[in-house]
Amino acid sequence: MRILLSRTDRIGDLILSTPAIASVRASFPDAHITMVTSPYNHVVMDRNTDIDEVVDLPSAVKPAVFGARYRGYDIAVALAPRNTDLQLVGATRAPIRAGYTYVRRWLARATAPLYVNRLMVSEADPQLCERDPQRVVRHEVEQLLDLAALAGAKQRIARLRLDVTAADRLAVAGFPAEPIVLHIGERWFADGSTLESTLALVGELRALGLPVVVSCAHECHAYAAPFAAVADGVAGELPFHQWAALFERARCVVTVDTGATHVASAVRRPTLVAFEHRYFRLNSQEWAPYGVPSVLVRKPEHGDEASLSQFRAEIVRGARTLIDG
Repeated sequence: MRILLSRTDRIGDLILSTPAIASVRASFPDAHITMVTSPYNHVVMDRNTDIDEVVDLPSAVKPAVFGARYRGYDIAVALAPRNTDLQLVGATRAPIRAGYTYVRRWLARATAPLYVNRLMVSEADPQLCERDPQRVVRHEVEQLLDLAALAGAKQRIARLRLDVTAADRLAVAGFPAEPIVLHIGERWFADGSTLESTLALVGELRALGLPVVVSCAHECHAYAAPFAAVADGVAGELPFHQWAALFERARCVVTVDTGATHVASAVRRPTLVAFEHRYFRLNSQEWAPYGVPSVLVRKPEHGDEASLSQFRAEIVRGARTLIDG
């Protein structure tokens, strides 16, 4: 049996797909499984032995053309609700082609049967969640496990996977032990949060009695110097698995809603996530930390000093809760 899995979007979403991938492997232990990624998120699968072959979708090749290379496969699954992955899977013409889309993406729902013959519709929708605070949205991991089952995977493995090695851990051994790791992404500096407030947050977190180490997203390296002046350590542009190893040595990880959330979950660390004010009800259900102790806070709607002070206080209280266990 030959199986094709496709996920060509973000790093965090591919990490959330690893339980579904493991479930496919456990269900079809003798199959040859090919994973299609993008050059950007490929690193997540570099060491994953649930896959026999990892190939990148070239940016210059149309998904349908690329997918046609895999005609003769038995099962193909689009693990992302994107036209790119759906078209790629559809072009395989596999007897079983599974994918999913969202409840109110009407055009995608109408066109998806052109590509897949087993379609799952996710209940996730930002507007519906805002209108109905009681609306329950399954975590993306659970949705993807259900998608794998729809494709025929009878085993269910609900554990994120990243393969951190002793060499990765040695590479970050110079950072303080058991720190609070504050991951800096652009969302700390906009829409209800500011650079100045985030710098102040470092000092307030240090008052909990643990060192604070700051890791920086690629686009935030220009901010490393200001944080170096207030933190106990700043991690520059670490290789992906070393970055995961830094999170692994943390007492807790504090981040905005980004792929760092799922890296921290994959290495089993307690995690606090500051979600955007807008669409909080959806995002905090579908993309919360998975399988680890967590605290979720909502960024303020406005960036006035009183709101920023309250926001920092909520983060510090949440971090204390995670540290105390």
